[in-house]
Amino acid sequence: MIVSLIGFAVLFLIAFMGFPLGLSMLVVGGTGFGILRGWEPTLEMISQQILDVTLNTNFAVLPMFLLMGAFVHRAALADDLYEAADAWLGHFRGGLAMATIAACGGFAAVSGSSLATAATMAKVAVPSMRKFKYADSLAAGTVAAGGTMGILIPPSAALIIYGILTEEDIAALFMAGIIPGVITVIAYIAVIKIVTRIWPQIGPPGERKDWGTRWRALARVWGVVLLFVLILGGISFGVFTPNEAGGIGAIGALVFAILRKKMSRKIFFESLLEAVHTSAMVIVIVIGALVLNNFVTLSGLPAAVVNWVETLEFSPMIVMMIILAFYVLLGTVIEGLAMIFLTVPIFVPLVEGLGFDLIWFGIVMVMVVEISLITPPIGLNVFVMKSMLPDVPLKTIFKGIAPFFVADLVRLALVVFIPALALWLPNMMRY
Repeated sequence: MIVSLIGFAVLFLIAFMGFPLGLSMLVVGGTGFGILRGWEPTLEMISQQILDVTLNTNFAVLPMFLLMGAFVHRAALADDLYEAADAWLGHFRGGLAMATIAACGGFAAVSGSSLATAATMAKVAVPSMRKFKYADSLAAGTVAAGGTMGILIPPSAALIIYGILTEEDIAALFMAGIIPGVITVIAYIAVIKIVTRIWPQIGPPGERKDWGTRWRALARVWGVVLLFVLILGGISFGVFTPNEAGGIGAIGALVFAILRKKMSRKIFFESLLEAVHTSAMVIVIVIGALVLNNFVTLSGLPAAVVNWVETLEFSPMIVMMIILAFYVLLGTVIEGLAMIFLTVPIFVPLVEGLGFDLIWFGIVMVMVVEISLITPPIGLNVFVMKSMLPDVPLKTIFKGIAPFFVADLVRLALVVFIPALALWLPNMMRY
């Protein structure tokens, strides 16, 4: 156990020095395993992990969904989503911000990436909000918070990675993310409604669209709706596997991009390179995480943590509250996906030992990671917004995020204390 604690200290040190996370975990996990078992078994273990990951058919789902997200981004579907939401909601006080949240939810459903959602919606929504004299705090805070839905609403790269690391059913994880995702959209819109009622000047109403314009705008988002229904409907009814769904989604997004005349040979190869680059980066991190996982398990740290918790005689829910508090604190200094890789080896055995459902815990963990994306000082989505809006101070962005942070804590509490919100759809799928 002492060896593993030293290993984690070294891991955090070299990671903060800027060493790539995947290689950091590989070096620390391999060195620790070698100290405990010898170097020849270590080399065999690392070789086997590399072989297992590269031949793991479950991993094929990630590059396919990443490619789908790249095609969706280039097909400019986000513009249609925002225009449709604006046509129906823009005339309310704070309506453009509400439309941004609705569009973020729709784009997240076909992109699977928080950063892509935040960056895309910053380009699409912020100019319109500024045109109608929205406060920069509300505009930037809305996009930063709305972007976090990219890692919860399926298909989600974070849920895919969690499923690979824990060997849980990725299709069930996708189903489990739907209701919490809907709750997120509702909670964020409620936040906008409340803050614009208290401070009406920060989100004045926009132009009211006629009914013809509304229906025409809604008709243009059929592509997003079709992709979402096709992917999740096919998975839930057993028509195809998550791997096949990724391929179908990528082809569907490519067809939409071609039909919208947004695809060229150059853009096609740029999309392929983007998906390959991201997939290769994630593969290295997954290999490093699995090597670290083997070292941590061999060192006895998970068993020691479980035994220590048992001596405290806390109830399982109290232990869960401590774990979630740890995630929130860790999220102030570590990026979201890095938290998943670093903490799954420690907490998943503990959570399973306490009798919690690992599908439910995957959703709860991703929701906490979402919170970390807008938590100072690291908050990755905040820095995406800062790069997109260099004239807006960080203080202003964090001010706009504060109400959404409160909503995040409320929706997290709902899913923690009412597990059926996450488990009802996966349980229905099993029957």
